[in-house]
Amino acid sequence: MNITVKDLNLLKLFQVLYQERSVSAAAERMHLSQPALSHKLAKLRTEFDDTLFARAPRGLTPTPRAHQLAPLVQQLIRSLESFYDYCDEQSFLMRDDRIRIYSTDYIEQLLVPKLLPIVRDQAPNLQLVFHNTRGRLPRSELETGACDLAIAGFFDQLPETFYQQKIHSEGFCVLASRTNQTLDGKLDLETFLACDHLVTTLTGDLDGIVDKALEQQGRKRHVVAGLSSFMSPASLVEGSDLLITCLHSVAEEACRRMPDLVRYPVPIELPEVDILQTWHQRTHEDPLRAWLRQQIQATLAG
Repeated sequence: MNITVKDLNLLKLFQVLYQERSVSAAAERMHLSQPALSHKLAKLRTEFDDTLFARAPRGLTPTPRAHQLAPLVQQLIRSLESFYDYCDEQSFLMRDDRIRIYSTDYIEQLLVPKLLPIVRDQAPNLQLVFHNTRGRLPRSELETGACDLAIAGFFDQLPETFYQQKIHSEGFCVLASRTNQTLDGKLDLETFLACDHLVTTLTGDLDGIVDKALEQQGRKRHVVAGLSSFMSPASLVEGSDLLITCLHSVAEEACRRMPDLVRYPVPIELPEVDILQTWHQRTHEDPLRAWLRQQIQATLAG
């Protein structure tokens, strides 16, 4: 059977006639004139090769064939209505869906506490699943659908099929223990270089933004360890003579949890980091994912 030659609007006519059992009532409900509805009823009878609705003393009475078709037609109408509700931009927030976001523990700490209450309130059937980017753009995952959105500060040279939006900028500070005797309450470049350092590395490379800035001045620091997390190195700094150069929000959270820690300005000029959200054209026009990108942008911009 070729569905392209079928008039699916006749199924709605069948449903209304079966419920109303009256040509005039069905015409009013469907905003049709009675002659127009009678014309469609003739097509409906031809479609199913059955009278379907016979004249009775009071309106119409369904034939046995109509009674047989009624539950199937009702099921089809409900499915079609659900489909168009799904596509309707006014109801997309009620969709059952799961959105996968590739980011870092830093982004999760910065974003999720503010974003999750918004999602729970406005899109209660939406689930968010976070994955670690591992220091790379998840290009294939974005292209295939395994990832819906990637958020980090190190995505560049995007293919033409990708979109990107700046959502946050942040500078650096140095995190140290109050008991660090090398600093003696102050931090200049010489005391900075006299200490041992921790770095966050998602790729295993220990030569970061600080090291590149020092190299331009012919200086070098001593890095003793590289960790894969933005959040955990602070616990190693506590009570030690180690330093870590990190983003302001990371240091703020660490100091809140560990009163021993203190923040210092970085004694060398560093550029701010731009946090970007990146997505593929595959999801660009999806209303639910567009809404989530808007909430993320508003959350981190606030």
